[in-house]
Amino acid sequence: MKYSIVASGMSLLGLCFAFSVSAQDLQPDTLSLSLDRCIAIALSENPTVKVADMEVTRVDYAKKETIGQLLPTVNFGGNYNRMIAKQVAYMNMDGFGSMMGGAGGDASDEGAADNATPASRADASGGGGKNSGIKMGLDNSYQVGFNASLPLIAPQLWASLKLSDSQILQNVEAARASRLSLVNQIKSAYYTLLLAVDSHKVIQESYDNAVFNHKIYEKKFQVGTASEYEVLRSAVQVKNVEPELLQAEIAIKQARLQLAILMGIDASNVVEATTSLADYEEDMYENTLKLETGSIEGNTDLRTLDLQTRSLRNALSIQKMSWFPTLALTASYNWTSSSNGNPLRNFRWDPYSVVGLSLNFPIFEGGQRYHKIKQARIQVEEMSWQRENLERSIKMQVDLAVDNIQKNVRQISSSSESVAQAVKAHEIMEKSFEIGAASYLDLRDSELALTQARLAYYQSIYNYLVANSELELLLGNADLEKYSNLAE
Repeated sequence: MKYSIVASGMSLLGLCFAFSVSAQDLQPDTLSLSLDRCIAIALSENPTVKVADMEVTRVDYAKKETIGQLLPTVNFGGNYNRMIAKQVAYMNMDGFGSMMGGAGGDASDEGAADNATPASRADASGGGGKNSGIKMGLDNSYQVGFNASLPLIAPQLWASLKLSDSQILQNVEAARASRLSLVNQIKSAYYTLLLAVDSHKVIQESYDNAVFNHKIYEKKFQVGTASEYEVLRSAVQVKNVEPELLQAEIAIKQARLQLAILMGIDASNVVEATTSLADYEEDMYENTLKLETGSIEGNTDLRTLDLQTRSLRNALSIQKMSWFPTLALTASYNWTSSSNGNPLRNFRWDPYSVVGLSLNFPIFEGGQRYHKIKQARIQVEEMSWQRENLERSIKMQVDLAVDNIQKNVRQISSSSESVAQAVKAHEIMEKSFEIGAASYLDLRDSELALTQARLAYYQSIYNYLVANSELELLLGNADLEKYSNLAE
């Protein structure tokens, strides 16, 4: 009995230890990361960036495929033919008349044919007589060998190489655009996390104050210095803040999840920010004064459109090259064998080789080439108009982004002053409440004003940072090189 109790106790301890170990294993990892570190990890781990890089590699292989068309092609092949009915040949030679077959002689032959008997006519027509035709060929024929060709003059293939270069540049630009977009998304997600954390701190402080005041009124009610109404009112204030606190916690979890997904890491990892929104206020004014829109030539949409126009011009060149002749060198080296009877016997292999030139000069194709060139020229002109329209749109967006940044800077300055005034007003109201010169409602109003001022302050900083990130994406001037070594 004792041994069973001891064994049960040991198994229970082992089970508890196993649960504790599994609980420790299930605890998510906490990663304290700066903004630059998050961007560096995302640029190395995000699937979208990896797919864009793979597309660049794929198009590079496509260019090598086009280059391969300019190199010699060598094939090895063979064929076998079995004769079913042999071909019959008739020959007519001057001076021999119908002795060589009667397939077509002179006038004397025709006269002789008219006086011939029916049997002789049958013999002349191939009925097996002396005047029948000659059967040509053997039962089995084989041919194996090598065939090679090399384009010597191929204008369209030469122009296709430039088109392949343009396609590679388009995919490189697409990869760059995906990186710039990812940097913008990471920054927005990181700033959202900072806003959620700072907002949670503000609401948590408001909740703690409400709980503290409620406990004070409970103690006063116990000693008879406060009414039950005041206790209930303070309790209601606590309950009113609890949903906001819960919503702030949910916002933090959502921001962390979004940031982890964009970074391409396991969503179970908890990402902790190493900064706060207030830290960005120090350099805000200096950065705004140095703000320069610069050139919009780095915009990814504009650069992509230029590369597309370049591809269309290359396609136009290819269409023009279709008017030029092509010349190719051909060569073959083969072995042949022929035999009668069993196809697996009596092989007689004889080699032969051929070298030649193949010239193709296009003359007329119903106007197809001419109309294809017209279509290509119209497409190039369309792209020029599209670029002009896109350039105007981007300049307008840049101007709006700069105005938005300047507006947010003024909003931050105003919100900062509002927070300072709200803090001072709340301190005065706390002292007045302590000496009984102010009611709980006045105190709660000051707390609410301070909470709203702080939330507005953090929201204005968030808007400023997001506007800066959007302007950086529009100009396409993000420094991607500085993140290359941070992910290691």
